[in-house]
Amino acid sequence: MRRRDLLVLVIGGMTGAPVLRAQQKAMPVIGFLLGGKPGPEDALLVAAFAQGLSETGYVEGRNIAIDYRWAEDRYDRLPSLVADLVGRKVDVIVAGTFLPH
Repeated sequence: MRRRDLLVLVIGGMTGAPVLRAQQKAMPVIGFLLGGKPGPEDALLVAAFAQGLSETGYVEGRNIAIDYRWAEDRYDRLPSLVADLVGRKVDVIVAGTFLPH
């Protein structure tokens, strides 16, 4: 390999790396979908989810983002809420519902 070819290869690699990094997300995003309404009952589920994430090293706002959606007890809204999260290109969708004991 000639010296000039090597320089072109090295410089091309150095200038391309920032472009690749700029295309990556700043942090992973979880789409969190609940069937109920934002309130005390679902707050327990959200808190338990956040606790479980923190036990594995993930803290909302620090190294993970969570995009919340509530169906507000209207389950016919679920398909559009899921489509919205998919359109936002979240990394994973977590769905749940609060079932009182």
